[in-house]
Amino acid sequence: MPSPGFEVLPPAAAPRPLVVHVPHAGTHVPPDVRAGLLLDDAGLAEELRRLTDHRTDVLAAGTAALGATRFVNRCSRLVVDPERFLDPAREEMETVGMGAVYTATSDRRLLRRSDPREREQLLDVYFRPYHAALTALVEERLRTCGVCVLLDVHSYPSRALPYELHGEAPRPPLCIGTHPVHTPPAVRETVARLARDAGLASALDVPFAGTFVPGDHLGDRRVVSVMLEIRRDTYLDEDSATPHAGEAALTALVTAVADALLELVAPAAA
Repeated sequence: MPSPGFEVLPPAAAPRPLVVHVPHAGTHVPPDVRAGLLLDDAGLAEELRRLTDHRTDVLAAGTAALGATRFVNRCSRLVVDPERFLDPAREEMETVGMGAVYTATSDRRLLRRSDPREREQLLDVYFRPYHAALTALVEERLRTCGVCVLLDVHSYPSRALPYELHGEAPRPPLCIGTHPVHTPPAVRETVARLARDAGLASALDVPFAGTFVPGDHLGDRRVVSVMLEIRRDTYLDEDSATPHAGEAALTALVTAVADALLELVAPAAA
């Protein structure tokens, strides 16, 4: 896979002001990065099983027919995590060794040795190009449509992992992640209603809070963003990452959310 390991997948219909971001579905670890990880092959396979948002790219696939552009990370978050702040003072996950470049595993063992030079190289090759491309995509949607809806698609395990800072919190089938500027009340309410209609309980920012917005667009109210954190047991077997019948329903929900947000935020452009 060529660097930096992400794909920008074009819409299957006329482009609309919708970007679907799938940052943690990837499992690829380039050989040079693998050489710096301290896990044996079995340990790496287990860490990928625990930390990958398995098949969230599949859950997002139906949005292509709506005119969405999908931005999908094919590299594992063990390479870099594109949804972390680079400034350690702003990134709470640095306290457990899981900032932009992880130094610890999900059970708080050593993943890689802390090396500032290696960190900068990883950021230059993977993190910064990723953000530049995603920022450019959002900017292009703003330029052509005047607004951009950013749907941030994740999944999380039904049982808390040791690294989680808020592992004692409830774990609803759907966690709706929000931002005080970029997630208007009507957006939150629309997602909660659609989840309820699909028979899924939901909660706001529990157990994970926030939603992704490129740094250059923070505060720009033309960018509307919401995160869907889908509990994994609702659509797959967590031990094997094999989908079950729930996957079709969750795929339909993600598509329905995307469609409803387009109509809510950008009816003229939709």
